[in-house]
Amino acid sequence: MGKKKILIVDDEESFLQMLKLNLEEAGTYEVMGLMNAKEILSTVHSFRPQVILLDLIMPTIGGLEVCEMLNNDPIGKTIPIIIISALDKDVDKVKAFKLGVVGYLVKPIQTENVIALVNKSLEFKQQ
Repeated sequence: MGKKKILIVDDEESFLQMLKLNLEEAGTYEVMGLMNAKEILSTVHSFRPQVILLDLIMPTIGGLEVCEMLNNDPIGKTIPIIIISALDKDVDKVKAFKLGVVGYLVKPIQTENVIALVNKSLEFKQQ
């Protein structure tokens, strides 16, 4: 069985690189990172991630807007999305879950928690 593909979209480069490295070191993931969401749809179509880890607050296009874009895309709407944010606001969580995200993690995060949620999302998707 091949590696599971994960797309990380986060404008904080050091966080993105650290999370990418930690997930790749787990050995079961192929990870791609984007520093902004401008090319999210083309990346989703070319890379075909099985899970998207998405920052909530980013310049230009925010995480909730990205969720809406993906929900309107035939491929994007099939991919589980996990929000990773520095904000722990219930209003943001409610909006995110209404848009269909499968998880919401608040920074700072533990890689083990990300892996557990990614694996849970992959299992749910296969059912």
